[in-house]
Amino acid sequence: MNQNILKLFLEKGFLLDKDMLNFLNDLNDERVANEILNKIAIISQKKLITKVFVSENLDKIKSILFELDIDKGKLVDKYFTEINTQPNAESGKESVNFIENSVKKNVEQLNSRVKILSSPLIASQKLTVKDFLKHFKSRYNLMKKFLQERPELDNLISIDKITGNKEFCVIGIVNQKNITKNKNIILEIEDLTGKIKVLINQNKEEIYTKGREILLDDVIGFKCTGTRDFLFVNDFFYPDSHIIEKNRTEEEVYALFISDIHVGSNNFLEKNFNNFLDWLNGVGSDEKQKETLKKIKYMFVVGDTVEGIGVYPGQEKELLIKDVKKQYDKLAEFYKKIPSHINIIQCAGQHDAVRVPEPQPPVSEEFAEDLNNMDNVYLVSNPSLIEIHGTDEKPGIKVLMYHGASMHGMITEIEELRLSNAHSSPTKVIKHMLLRRHLAPTHGATTYIPDANGDPMIIKEVPDILTTGDLHRTDIDTYNGVLIISNSCWQSMTSFEEKVGNNPDPCKVPILNLKSREIKILDFSGDS
Repeated sequence: MNQNILKLFLEKGFLLDKDMLNFLNDLNDERVANEILNKIAIISQKKLITKVFVSENLDKIKSILFELDIDKGKLVDKYFTEINTQPNAESGKESVNFIENSVKKNVEQLNSRVKILSSPLIASQKLTVKDFLKHFKSRYNLMKKFLQERPELDNLISIDKITGNKEFCVIGIVNQKNITKNKNIILEIEDLTGKIKVLINQNKEEIYTKGREILLDDVIGFKCTGTRDFLFVNDFFYPDSHIIEKNRTEEEVYALFISDIHVGSNNFLEKNFNNFLDWLNGVGSDEKQKETLKKIKYMFVVGDTVEGIGVYPGQEKELLIKDVKKQYDKLAEFYKKIPSHINIIQCAGQHDAVRVPEPQPPVSEEFAEDLNNMDNVYLVSNPSLIEIHGTDEKPGIKVLMYHGASMHGMITEIEELRLSNAHSSPTKVIKHMLLRRHLAPTHGATTYIPDANGDPMIIKEVPDILTTGDLHRTDIDTYNGVLIISNSCWQSMTSFEEKVGNNPDPCKVPILNLKSREIKILDFSGDS
């Protein structure tokens, strides 16, 4: 494993001292090593990563270490207490206490049954064309594996092996899309061996209707006839997402879903949000309702928790709190009113104090110190995959969180979404993500950081629940067994929303029974 770890760090311009190399080798977890590397790249300009440096910055990588099982947690304890128990090391006392508290908190968080399956961190870095090439090759190869599992795609061949005129299948990424004078669709597709043009005839009505929704950079399996010069499409298939058996918890517990709080905005509906917090604390509830409140164990907060600074032109005129750190301080005040048995899992959005390119890292201690120090708050990347309420014997409920920046571009590009005003029906857009198994399929539709090791926007593991924010409207639906939850907001219409035609539906909170999978919408938009 030594060589793989060294390669990981060298590729991003870092060197490891012997102690750190031994620690990562004993840890024997390449995924964790990669996440530690990405976190270090974000927080430090140093190129030599030593045991002392990591010990001094443990608070900044603690979210990664909390995911480890107890045995690996003990390994962390062993390595990073030794260095701080040397004589005359006054600062060591604090570090030892921190490690002890971290291991204790690790066990507590394991007991809370929140497991972070994926929270990608990619360091901002200088990019070249090669980075994007590696990124798209990685995307193509994984999507190809998904498509190869589809029984409809038999007799699969690569583009360079096309010879005769019999029916066969190819898997390609869409480079170009054009409509001919005769209203046929012509695509240029590419695999790792070459490019070819394919035609979808308008006379094949069902296939043609599907073809109009094809996006650039979609990876699709085509059933074709034709020659190396030109192919005619008889049918085509996306990777697609399916849940065969819906996971449920054995005990009755509940999860809440919110997003787009926008603390700091003049339009933040603080009174309504406080009504929600009062409800969580049982204010005005009868005994039966209080019993239900005790069973709420999880709350997902899907981005745009604060209003941020300089997000759109003229925003400063609509700010009540003009310091982003103070916005997060105010958010932490609200979170501290939430009963401590509720685990708060929060990802970022475009308004949060993180970079815009996706995947967006968790909000850092630099801006949100109090949030980072709260025991029941899990700050994760956008997107992230979280498992809740699992046991050793039975898997939990997997929740994919994505704030949803790509939805605007998809609505613009897909005619059916555009004509049906999908801004008011967000689940229609999310179904297209699940169909493609990708959260932002078209290059340029969102700003992103390419990753040669694997496109983090691919839906690698089909979740039980996909939850989004951004469009400020509650919408619930299912797709092939996946529950889709689009979230409301806590902000009245801004002047910017009015200009772009976004019509918010604020102060709605979906509450999901994880045992029965029954879902209800709580409405805090009124005075009570």
